[in-house]
Amino acid sequence: MSMDKDIYDALIIGAGAAGMMCASVAGGRGAKVLVIDHAKTAGEKIRISGGGRCNFTNIYSSHKNFISQNPHFCKSALAGYTPHDFLALVESYKIEWHEKTLGQLFCDDRSTLIVSMLKNECRKVGAKILIDTGVTKIKKSDDVFIIDTNKGQFKSRALVVACGGPSIPKMGATGFGYKIAEQFGLPVIEPIAALVPLVFTDSLKASLKILSGISVNAQIHHGSTMFEEALLFTHRGLSGPSILQISSYWNVGDTIRINLAPDVDILAELKAARMSNPKLSPAGFLSNYLPQKLAQFVAEISPEQRLADMSSASLLNLAGAVNDWQLKPAGSEGMRTAEVARGGVDTNALSSKTMECRKVSGLYFIGEVVDVTGHLGGHNFQWAWASGVACGNALI
Repeated sequence: MSMDKDIYDALIIGAGAAGMMCASVAGGRGAKVLVIDHAKTAGEKIRISGGGRCNFTNIYSSHKNFISQNPHFCKSALAGYTPHDFLALVESYKIEWHEKTLGQLFCDDRSTLIVSMLKNECRKVGAKILIDTGVTKIKKSDDVFIIDTNKGQFKSRALVVACGGPSIPKMGATGFGYKIAEQFGLPVIEPIAALVPLVFTDSLKASLKILSGISVNAQIHHGSTMFEEALLFTHRGLSGPSILQISSYWNVGDTIRINLAPDVDILAELKAARMSNPKLSPAGFLSNYLPQKLAQFVAEISPEQRLADMSSASLLNLAGAVNDWQLKPAGSEGMRTAEVARGGVDTNALSSKTMECRKVSGLYFIGEVVDVTGHLGGHNFQWAWASGVACGNALI
């Protein structure tokens, strides 16, 4: 603990999931902690997450659910603080929760209960949270960080950057954390919108407009990566969990492959139907497996009126349009609607055990600002909790 009463042991920039978690852990170990945030309220991304119910973790979360240029970096922190550890904290506050698909845990009630829990954890250990506080300048003098803000100057022996990435700018998100990294000579991997809807080219957008609002269970492939969840057609392109997942791997110019009926071998079924029901139309056949409008849209590639009139090549083309639709999106909706940013502070510059910079003692980066991006479904929150705990334990 600091001998100088005017110097904090740790100043944390960012009163989000990672920042408040880190503050509560460090404060619990006796550190004098201050958390500052330029936003009007703490934990805004927590509040809006999961449709206002907060998908606060995933019980199956492991390093396999994260994307990073160093896929091993997140292992230590995730092992040190597991989904069950966070769930125990949630239950200690008697916050009721439920599990949705694929291990996703949500609050039964509103997500602000998680925000209140974290604020209370900070309050219990004397960690202060100062909101509406913008940083204007940071410098390091000897072993002390000097942080100038619109609320005055603060000094701290450790500086923790937990201000997230630039996704969802309407919530006040910025790339400020990357600027701090660059100021201190840390490499930053260019942030790209992730967990984001993909958009069609103008010509494809016009032809697929009639499908807006239709949802199907689908397999989405990008290279060797595959996700099977709901796919949603929108007026701009494609969304839904499967698309958001694959978007974290997709780059402009890449082709994705979509299986609109993953449980059905459409070619085999077509061949059988041509024998058993030769007068059936292609659209009529496909409506057994796809929503009617989608079936009609796909069937338009087959000029034949009846299955009996279709050649083997036509059957193959029609089956391919369902089981292996190859599509090159024009782009994504960008940071405006992205849930997270892929990329961030290069993990090679940080300790995987403490999140401290290797070349700048006392400087730490945690949460989304780091080049660790989770899959959809509570994994990014688990990274926030785990990296915050790893850092908090190292601060004193």
